[in-house]
Amino acid sequence: MGKRQISELQTSELVVTLLISDIASIPMQDSGQPLVSGVLPILVLVICELIASALMMKSSRFRRLVCGRPVIVILDGTVQQQEMRRLRMTTEDLFEQLREKDVFSLKDVAYAIVETNGRLSVIKKPDQEQPTAGMLGVAVPSRGIETVVISDGVISEAALQICGKSHKWLEETLRHQNVHAEDVFIMTANTKGDFQIIPKEARV
Repeated sequence: MGKRQISELQTSELVVTLLISDIASIPMQDSGQPLVSGVLPILVLVICELIASALMMKSSRFRRLVCGRPVIVILDGTVQQQEMRRLRMTTEDLFEQLREKDVFSLKDVAYAIVETNGRLSVIKKPDQEQPTAGMLGVAVPSRGIETVVISDGVISEAALQICGKSHKWLEETLRHQNVHAEDVFIMTANTKGDFQIIPKEARV
């Protein structure tokens, strides 16, 4: 299902996940059942899910058929009561999800959209948005991406590449700080060369 599905499952994917868990439990609970009786249906479900995922990527019409479409429940500050009834969404459900988005008044909302995964996306009215540095005309220096280059004494070569630093830079930095890699609990670094070192605590 891909990494996206770890945190968010579409309805069809949730059904497949539940079916796989139910089928897998049958040969585990009944030792008289052959293992193949559980493996084959699981393989069929996995193949069907892969095919459905590929079709959803290729065809927007098929994706709408399986996953549905986003529904606007607040349009230009007006609650769409008919859409809420169609979704069987109560006012308590709406306000609960608004509060989860740090919105505590309907007057602050310009648009609210129920996504295909059931989550609510909220767009506040312009006068209720928090000002950003761009709006205020303030230039904020970029620190680049920060990665964990040492975790519990283990150096991550992939993290060094992400932040654009070499192994030589890491060795020189550790030497200047008079610390060894195996004595570091966490060391972070970014593309600008800023770093932070948290040493391991002494074991009691």
